[in-house]
Amino acid sequence: MSLKNIHIGKLIEKRVSEVQMTNERICKSLNCTDLELLNIYDSDNLNTEMLLKLSKLLQYDFFRIFSQHLILFSPLPKPNKEANMKKEKSKLPQFRKNIYTQEIIFFILELIEKEEKSIAQIINDYQIPKTTLYKWINKYKI
Repeated sequence: MSLKNIHIGKLIEKRVSEVQMTNERICKSLNCTDLELLNIYDSDNLNTEMLLKLSKLLQYDFFRIFSQHLILFSPLPKPNKEANMKKEKSKLPQFRKNIYTQEIIFFILELIEKEEKSIAQIINDYQIPKTTLYKWINKYKI
């Protein structure tokens, strides 16, 4: 699965087949028709309400896929002296960028193992500290 280009409809369809849920049950739960369900499978984006319903129904956190995308591909904020002086607290919840899930770690290690990216490229592209990366390599013995 590519975390860079996420086609959520295909992922939902894959999860439906994994849990062997019938389209009839899904349509009944979502209050939609078979055609609308097929449109969901073909869609590369969904509104959050529908994605939340599907996450609950299929017992899978589809939002986490997007969170992992943000961890890997979001740019680091640029330092701004003026912003540092007047730092106002946001009323929104704050999350740390450097929380790496097992899926992220294995994704990164797979890139190294398949020689798709070098260690230096991963450090530059994903802003993962060199020591952290080498700890992962030693721990998982790639």
